[in-house]
Amino acid sequence: MGEVVVGLTMSLDGFIAGPNDGPGNPLGDGGARLFDWWSAGPERVGPDDRFRPPTASRDVVAEMFSCGAIITGRRTFDIAGGWGGRHPIGAPFFVLTHRPIDRHVGPGADGTAVMDGIHSALAQARAAAGDRPISVGAADVAQQYLRAGLVNRIVINLVPVLLGGGVRLFDNLGDPPPRLESQRVVASDGVTHLYYRVHRSQAPPQRARS
Repeated sequence: MGEVVVGLTMSLDGFIAGPNDGPGNPLGDGGARLFDWWSAGPERVGPDDRFRPPTASRDVVAEMFSCGAIITGRRTFDIAGGWGGRHPIGAPFFVLTHRPIDRHVGPGADGTAVMDGIHSALAQARAAAGDRPISVGAADVAQQYLRAGLVNRIVINLVPVLLGGGVRLFDNLGDPPPRLESQRVVASDGVTHLYYRVHRSQAPPQRARS
């Protein structure tokens, strides 16, 4: 059974998209700078020429493309136009939503709408992924899986950019939040890749009342 991985590119001040993100401004104000490193290298990795990471990032990106399924959120799906029914990573994707989706999911697409919660989405993603990792994207969805103790690993592609606002990744993580164990650091050109093992935190013991 593959690991559940939250893997996202983030600014130095903690945002995965800039302010005012939406369908006409998918990465928010200034957010496109978060992904300059994706095309900063000499050779292609992945399905098309958009993916040319720096040499030191090649193994990191190849690992991203090895995932067996993706779980994402409705807002991210809508902003991305449903990726036209084919996610750039090339894996089947599962969209957590409370409302029906009328395009880019179902027969003829790689997407599946999941309306019965995170555990159902994970079960369906595991069935699709087999032994390969499952990638969890979108801030709110990542927070839900972290709160539920279902994430094994976090990979942050940290970019030396300050956005000053936008979509923050590490909010609403519960009390206490998960504990992290540093596993690996990969320094590259314009990005630093940080790997963490996630340990589910235990709530502190209640003090007995006298």
